[in-house]
Amino acid sequence: MSAAFTLSLDAMGGDAAPAIVVKGAALAHVRYPNVRFQLHGDEARIAPLLAAEPGLRDCCTIVHTTEVVTNDDKPSQVIRSGRQTSLWKAIEAVKNGAAAGVVSAGNTGALMAMAVLIMRTLPGVHRPAICCLLPTKIGESAMLDLGANAQCDARNLVEFAVMGECFSRAMLGLARPSVGLLNIGSEDLKGTEVLREAAQILRGAHLDIEFKGFIEGDAILQGAVDVVVTDGFTGNVALKTMEGTAKLYSNFLKTAIKSSILAQIGMLFAKPVLSQVMARTDPRRYNGALLVGLNGIVVKSHGGTDAWGFSNAIGVAVDMVERDLNTRIGEDLARIKAEQAEQAAAQQAGQ
Repeated sequence: MSAAFTLSLDAMGGDAAPAIVVKGAALAHVRYPNVRFQLHGDEARIAPLLAAEPGLRDCCTIVHTTEVVTNDDKPSQVIRSGRQTSLWKAIEAVKNGAAAGVVSAGNTGALMAMAVLIMRTLPGVHRPAICCLLPTKIGESAMLDLGANAQCDARNLVEFAVMGECFSRAMLGLARPSVGLLNIGSEDLKGTEVLREAAQILRGAHLDIEFKGFIEGDAILQGAVDVVVTDGFTGNVALKTMEGTAKLYSNFLKTAIKSSILAQIGMLFAKPVLSQVMARTDPRRYNGALLVGLNGIVVKSHGGTDAWGFSNAIGVAVDMVERDLNTRIGEDLARIKAEQAEQAAAQQAGQ
């Protein structure tokens, strides 16, 4: 059993909060009995829910506040006036050392803005990114950025690659992850100058990765690489397209099953196999996106998830704390910075 530590939970964030947060913590406690929780939010609403979870009561502390960040609140607004909200207090607990990480199913923009302001970024990281696991044909892959940075330069993409490969090591247990830059073609001359420059830096970096160069969109779910790197605009569009495609095919299947009695009878025989497919692609299984690059562990849960999904987001935070993700990121970024400085010095000496 690993060392005990505390996670900070935004108990009021999410469509069904605080119920799914408390229930999710209860489910997570079964898997991680040494982890304690701080529940930030309205004690009058949280306490009755906690009383119904006898196994959870001894490892939880309620930090009372009645103010909440809603999904409609703008990040700029909550930065100015949200310092007494459950989200701010939950993040602040990590900054103050009262918790090792924070999990929230609340407003994504507000979470990112508050986390950057309170925690700052790791040394060598200019922009944090949103990273999560995706199911693929042969297993799972990490992808980032998924929406934090609409425009990126080559330096940002290189940082994302480093953060993604460290995340992949921690979550998938890979000794030498493969990394690819998402592009409109796999040829070296395709794409923007930013992508080509990032590729050049990654090819010359002495990291424990297998850089595969450029990959196209259809290679993401094929599992062509362990880490898919892109800017936040492209990554978010790609992610939403994949989610929409999954829902479309699910709707097609349901419609086809209802189309005739024979189809419904056939469904009875096919149900065990279809159940396996549904479990493999259940979005709750992959719930929990990490805000990588921050000076602390911050995990974003989907706002509409249920208790099991929220417990999986807690699991991501536990894994990142236990495997010391931020130290790994800092070491790899320092190595790249040192190599670039040596190259610049060599070029200057040769002039």
